[in-house]
Amino acid sequence: MNTHLQLQVNHWLENDPDPRTQAQLQTLIDSGNEAELAARFAGRLEFGTAGLRGVVGAGPMGMNRLVIRQTSAGLGAYLLDQIKDAAERGVVIGYDGRHDSFNFAHDAASVLTAMGIKVRLTSKVAPTPLVAFGVKHFNAAAGIVVTASHNPPQYNGYKVYWENGAQIIPPHDSGIAAQIERAANQAIPFLEHDEAVKQGKLIILQDDFYQSYRHGVQQAEVLQNHTAPEKVSLAYTAMHGVGAEMAETVLKDAGFTQVYSVASQREPDGDFPTVNFPNPEEKGAMDLVIAEAKKHGAMLACANDPDADRFAVAVRRDDGEYQMLTGDQVGVLFGHYLLSHAKDNQRLTGTTIVSSSLLSKIAQGVGTQSFTTLTGFKWLMNVGIAKTSPEDQFLFAYEEALGYTVGSMVWDKDGLSALVAFAQLTAELVAKGQTIWDRLEQIYREHGFHLNAQVSIALKPDTPNIGAYLRKHPPVKIGEQDVLSTDDLKALERRFADGSVEKIDLPPSDVLTYCLAGGARVIVRPSGTEPKIKCYYEVVETMVDTDTLASAQARASKAMDDFIQAHQASLPK
Repeated sequence: MNTHLQLQVNHWLENDPDPRTQAQLQTLIDSGNEAELAARFAGRLEFGTAGLRGVVGAGPMGMNRLVIRQTSAGLGAYLLDQIKDAAERGVVIGYDGRHDSFNFAHDAASVLTAMGIKVRLTSKVAPTPLVAFGVKHFNAAAGIVVTASHNPPQYNGYKVYWENGAQIIPPHDSGIAAQIERAANQAIPFLEHDEAVKQGKLIILQDDFYQSYRHGVQQAEVLQNHTAPEKVSLAYTAMHGVGAEMAETVLKDAGFTQVYSVASQREPDGDFPTVNFPNPEEKGAMDLVIAEAKKHGAMLACANDPDADRFAVAVRRDDGEYQMLTGDQVGVLFGHYLLSHAKDNQRLTGTTIVSSSLLSKIAQGVGTQSFTTLTGFKWLMNVGIAKTSPEDQFLFAYEEALGYTVGSMVWDKDGLSALVAFAQLTAELVAKGQTIWDRLEQIYREHGFHLNAQVSIALKPDTPNIGAYLRKHPPVKIGEQDVLSTDDLKALERRFADGSVEKIDLPPSDVLTYCLAGGARVIVRPSGTEPKIKCYYEVVETMVDTDTLASAQARASKAMDDFIQAHQASLPK
């Protein structure tokens, strides 16, 4: 082993508090596996706006107790530097049901309390939305959730909320990362739990905290539609995560009596034994909850992901089968429903650039505007907070990756309140003798059938830089359709076909959007590191009187296939 690597590994072993990861490294040393050791010490797991996320394992490139302690020391230093009363306002910490989450959360608490920062730590596993709620509820300086959300079992993560209750955005991510680098080269302070409690620096959040969130859902203004909940039947799965207890409770509070939980997926289990990938979007992940729904003839098959910040639903069709709604379909159903009930001063809605444009059309239809942000709930919520005013209060936001926030109790996606809201929306329709499919058809007839698709395209290694190429050779047509305008989020300019230009008010990002005649749109996100691009397509088909939902869907699907083919043919080979 080279001397520099040997020094790094020895230094790590001296500081690693976990016998399991120490043993991992020792095994690699004893077997002479220098390549694996070099990979584990090739740098640091990068801290960004999503915090940390990675595979659990020894060394600075993995998620482990020493990385957690160093990260917490860096975060603590940054908070003390940036927020004058950070020590007293403190940090709320919660964790999910993965194997290492308990230890990671407790280590974070011990480091922060040793730095003089008050910590409120959940007494048991907690859904992610409860921690975001807790930051607002306690007026804390920050929040931490130890979770890898819907990643595979070998992952864990460390997500940070700022004092406003939303996920961090720049410049806080780079500021915290710089402090973590400093902390990694210093002795990490650590206060044992009993001592931290004795000193009044560590408060364990017991059941009354969980009840505060529950009461918040009960009292939320946007969740007061109690039309005929007894008429709705639904199956539910927590997908081996931490959502079941609270999900069942808030549904019961709202009057939903026909709720059937998937028993084999109800309790937290970090191995996720019944799913290949604990993400409701993945093929097969909803199989057990759909089977449960069929068993009871339920209208809905609902899921939260393992940390309960996302919500997914399959809806029973006339033929008795269940069909998953896309994130965009759920988002526009929520938008239509909530805006139709909203007070005049609470109609602020938002979505991301890659989500359906239909929400903005629904908002315009009721005389208001919907804001659009870069991809990610961190942007949706920080912009939502900034735009909220007494005359225009926040109502709802969503992103197509199954993230929704209903009302302003939580400034992050919340799969639990979304579950209640969707059940209430369904109940209102049932009371009128209608279904979710009837409502979707009504929306599509008014605004056009919107179909969205996402495709990742691998390019040849010698393909020219795709972003640079497209900026140098802007398309004027894609297939048979004229390009009406191009949004370049790197230049923050919208260029129209007639040559006119207007500024775009978003943070810069390497994204290009082409809007076409006929309402179609493609968004291109080139990868900065490899020859590949992500493309988000949207087509819009007008529904005529003779159309059914199925015929409009078939026509839109054909248009989508043609559009994707034409667009991919226009790219450099």
